[in-house]
Amino acid sequence: MIPLSVLVHRDQDVLAEAVAARLVTRLVDAQAARGSASVVLTGGGVGTAVLAALAASGARDAVDWGRVDVWWGDERFCPTGDPERNETGARAALLDHVPVDPARVHPMPAADGPDGDDPEAAAGRYAAELRAAARPGEAVAPFDVLMLGVGPDAHVASLFPEMPALRDERPVVAVRDAPKPPPTRISLTLPSLRAAEEVWLLAAGGSKAEAVRLGLTEPSPVRAPVAGARGRQGTLFFLDRAAAARLPHGAEGLASPWP
Repeated sequence: MIPLSVLVHRDQDVLAEAVAARLVTRLVDAQAARGSASVVLTGGGVGTAVLAALAASGARDAVDWGRVDVWWGDERFCPTGDPERNETGARAALLDHVPVDPARVHPMPAADGPDGDDPEAAAGRYAAELRAAARPGEAVAPFDVLMLGVGPDAHVASLFPEMPALRDERPVVAVRDAPKPPPTRISLTLPSLRAAEEVWLLAAGGSKAEAVRLGLTEPSPVRAPVAGARGRQGTLFFLDRAAAARLPHGAEGLASPWP
């Protein structure tokens, strides 16, 4: 059985620092094992806070950033540099402050990129990039850690409840008419999320408590996409106290004590 852990922290700031510290350890361990590491970033308030906490930590220098591949789980289909783009926030919070290799940073195509305003073509381009970095017989690059924010409606990446993308078997899809702005996005699909060694689900605030509960109890990822986000080797829910307010019966045994 694949391990699942629920880790509860006092508030969002402590949560972000804890995730940042664990991410350093995970990347260093991966580099020690095979020489490189791979991480999938997420946007949103908690995802960006984690990157900022990592940038501010002296432990960040334990990572050889020139040997880290950086990917994204989803992206708002906006022009390059648009503040709505997850890439823009990630660069400002972390990537502009560490010596990454530009060739190993893999942003999803922007609306002013080589495919113009065609999100389907842009999704295909990203799928091809993932395939080029994949191991033989696999569709996407190997991910050591894939981080995902959890939406109040239980969405992850840009996979929203009941939308067709949840049944799509392609590695990357275009999402139109998303229920939160901007409506046009690019997203990894559930099969790609499940290709990660570890999936880390991040949630802070009382508005996320029901989504967290569904993530631990709902059998259908079509109704609650967070329930379908699971890693090959492990899945970790990183929560603050408010997001943990509706943990289902029995989850207490999975949860760490609040510091």
